[in-house]
Amino acid sequence: MKTLGLIGGMSWESTQTYYQLLNTQVKQRLGGLNSAKLVLYSVNFAEIEKLQREGEWKQAAKILSRAALSLQTAGAEAIVICTNTMHKVAEDIEQVISIPLLHIADATAKALKQDNIDKVALLGTAFTMEQDFYKQRLIDRAISVIVPDEQQRKQIHKIIYDELCQGKILPESRQIYLDIIADLQSRGAQGVILGCTEIGLLVNSEHTIVPLFDTTLIHASFAVEWSLT
Repeated sequence: MKTLGLIGGMSWESTQTYYQLLNTQVKQRLGGLNSAKLVLYSVNFAEIEKLQREGEWKQAAKILSRAALSLQTAGAEAIVICTNTMHKVAEDIEQVISIPLLHIADATAKALKQDNIDKVALLGTAFTMEQDFYKQRLIDRAISVIVPDEQQRKQIHKIIYDELCQGKILPESRQIYLDIIADLQSRGAQGVILGCTEIGLLVNSEHTIVPLFDTTLIHASFAVEWSLT
């Protein structure tokens, strides 16, 4: 089993989900007392969120690159960024490490292809929905991506930062998300990517008939597969 280096804390609520999923899946695969070999570097999300808001992505990249280097020095054999949005700086991180970075969009594209999905909707932070760092990796694999309209994007983004990242799970916010998902399905989406690691805390397959692709679960499964092969 290879050791995974986790860059977490963005938010810590979703990072604990990663930790649980990675260990659960290793135990399921190997049985007995087996658990995942992990090294965790948890950042202060308040610092990262401020840099996101101010557009200071290079400074954020420096913080995460230092984290990745620390993990590599501690024995990590691959890096897992435990958040969708900060994959915006994945290439910056890859330039300073000598071990693989297991990209969340690549894991998601693989899952979509396995389910024969070629047109998908993307929910996430405004950065993830509106910029190309995530979408383009799907488009490059012949997957068409649609996003909510401007007002819907604002609602999704606000709920992520004001509620989900602070551990608040509100039924009325779930309904907002479900209404948006229904609208995206009417626009031709065959499935919906939960492209923020907190969204799975609010919405899951019990709430809608539309196929949902929870990137936290997908990314963790992808990482476990890499670790065990």
